[in-house]
Amino acid sequence: MKKAVYAGSFDPITNGHLWMIEQGANLFDELVVAVGINPDKQYTFSLEERVRMVRQSTEAIAKIVVDSFEARFLVHYATSIGARYILRGIRNEEDYEYERGWRHINSDLCADIVTVFLIPPRELAEVSSSLVRGIVGPTGWENIVRQYVPEATYQFLVAKVGDEGSLGQKQAT
Repeated sequence: MKKAVYAGSFDPITNGHLWMIEQGANLFDELVVAVGINPDKQYTFSLEERVRMVRQSTEAIAKIVVDSFEARFLVHYATSIGARYILRGIRNEEDYEYERGWRHINSDLCADIVTVFLIPPRELAEVSSSLVRGIVGPTGWENIVRQYVPEATYQFLVAKVGDEGSLGQKQAT
């Protein structure tokens, strides 16, 4: 069985992430979408909210499991769940340099794990979680953001802004 991990912060999950998950589900027998915690980041959504958002956004996609992990290297997490592949997306040159470096480190840590890179289509290449968070707030943001995120994410964003009046960032938890 070909099992892969696609990991990210997913703060929030975007249509670019969703494209990667759909492609991963087509390429592998099982894809674990792992919501990670980076202690150097501040998050808009809690870990529980991000996991719920990913689950709701991907419920129609077969062959995926949503999980979370923290305080370990992705390659070690992959090994612990029996995955032989790590799926990563490359949107631009900066992503390429970053991901290339991690691919080599991961190989040093566990030579049995294979990293698979995908390049999203042009219309998704510029979409990122930070871009989406940056659009939220000014009058009319809802119509703009809606085109970049799955419906479940959109609903989370509307609720968050409604509850707090803004997208205040939370410390990693």
